[in-house]
This record gives sequence, structure tokens and C-alpha cells, in this order.
Amino acid sequence: MQPPKAKVKVPLLIRFGKLPPKPYKVGRGFSVGEIKAVGLSIKEARLLGLYVDEQRDTVHEENIAALKEWLEKIRKGEISVEDISPTLPKRILVKRKKGRVFRGLTCAGRRMRGLLSVKLKETHKYKWKKKSKERKLKKRHEAQRSKGGH
Repeated sequence: MQPPKAKVKVPLLIRFGKLPPKPYKVGRGFSVGEIKAVGLSIKEARLLGLYVDEQRDTVHEENIAALKEWLEKIRKGEISVEDISPTLPKRILVKRKKGRVFRGLTCAGRRMRGLLSVKLKETHKYKWKKKSKERKLKKRHEAQRSKGGH
């Protein structure tokens, strides 16, 4: 059995002539005031499978009635607590990007650094050896400018 869904009022929009197309819609969760009115804490409500919207401040009587009805079913034993999955907030770990100027993620960047071949991928010794060889053969633009090439 699913826990009840919170109902919230639809915002008044100018394009509808300040009349909502429908009075209520399904919200993100029950507000803190609605949960406190039933006598639960936020953590207890989440453990009972109820979604909590901590940003919403409004308290609707329909939501309080739905919560009381849900808790009454749990107390009577119609719904077992073991079957309910908790709705605790999920932590999403996002890796931050390092503050490097050029990361060389593009194909052109890897080609520029000489890292396109698979076996020598990201080996700096290969890169510097290749650059020094090109300088000796005066193939690189640096060799022509600084060393007075032809």
C-alpha cells in the first residue's frame, strides 16, 4: 500500500485570468507544519514512507486528514511497518572539477600533446622525447624561431 500524496494549491497564473485550471495538484511532500500537527517528527515521517517538503510553509487540512488516516491504518495493523520503505533524503556526491586551465579532453588537445596512440596514452616521457627529437630535426616552430633555423 502506498502512503498518501500531499496536495498543494495550484498557483494563480495571469494567462488563466487569475483562475487556476484546477484547485489542487500533487506536491513534493507534506510540509513540516502538517507533520507536526499529526504529532510526528520529520525523521519519523520519513521512516514511515512519507515525503517531506521542508521548503513549503502552508498547512492544508486535507493533508492533515490524510496523514491521520494513514497513521490510523498503521496503528490498527492494516499496514505493516516492515513493508514500508523509508524516504530518507539521498546524498548525491558530485566530484568538483579541478581548477586547471587546459584539461585536454578534446581530440585536438590529445593530439597536440602526442597522446592519441593507445599504448602511449598519457605518458609524459614519450611526449618530451618526441618534442626533443622534433627540435633536433628543426620540425617544431620553437626550433625555427629561437634557435635561428632557416
